[in-house]
Amino acid sequence: MNQKMNSNIPPVASGIFTLPPYDDDPPRLLGGFCKECNRKYFPRPKYCCACLGPVKECDLGSDGTIYSFTVVRTKPPWGLPQPYSAGYIDLASGLRIYCLLDPAAIDQLQIGMPVRLAVEPLGNDVNGSPCLRPFFAPLTGE
Repeated sequence: MNQKMNSNIPPVASGIFTLPPYDDDPPRLLGGFCKECNRKYFPRPKYCCACLGPVKECDLGSDGTIYSFTVVRTKPPWGLPQPYSAGYIDLASGLRIYCLLDPAAIDQLQIGMPVRLAVEPLGNDVNGSPCLRPFFAPLTGE
């Protein structure tokens, strides 16, 4: 999909990924880092849950590995495709997050598979309008 065309579609939430156009670099997941606790978060909270100190925005990268996942075949929320998949991703930056997986790759997904963040129009926001949503897609041919 042409990422430059997506620049007019708003993100599902602000501050969770870099916005298009991406040109040569893939999108990046944005999270938080507490310097006092050396702890990373996604999404970024205002305060650290361990020390209540401030949490600064940080780049969590775009690559990871599927730790676990499921395919949901019931009616999805937010206008997502049916079926859709979600799971835990171990990011290369050391954080495990819960995220959507590529709806076009449901039959290919495997635990331990390397994945990369993608950001495309996927589903709707709370007002029913199309929105950009992050998901992880299998890395192929790399």
